Amino acid sequence: MALGYQELLVVLVILLLLFGSTRLPQLAKGLGKSIREFKKGVGEGDDTEEIDAPARRESLRASSNSVEQDQLTPNKITTDRTL
Repeated sequence: MALGYQELLVVLVILLLLFGSTRLPQLAKGLGKSIREFKKGVGEGDDTEEIDAPARRESLRASSNSVEQDQLTPNKITTDRTL
């Protein structure tokens, strides 16, 4: 459901009435700056995942190996018989 020209015109008139002609350009500038920063942050987030992927894989392998070594054996299991 897309907005037509009439709906956009009504929204712009309401915004103009609410914020005034002096504040509206400031709001648009702030919105544009926020969108640019968001896109920049999303782009940087993708780069770090590619760089950290090998390090993350190695970390997971190391923790997997330590879990396998620390698995419980019948000798390590103790029971509480103080019932």
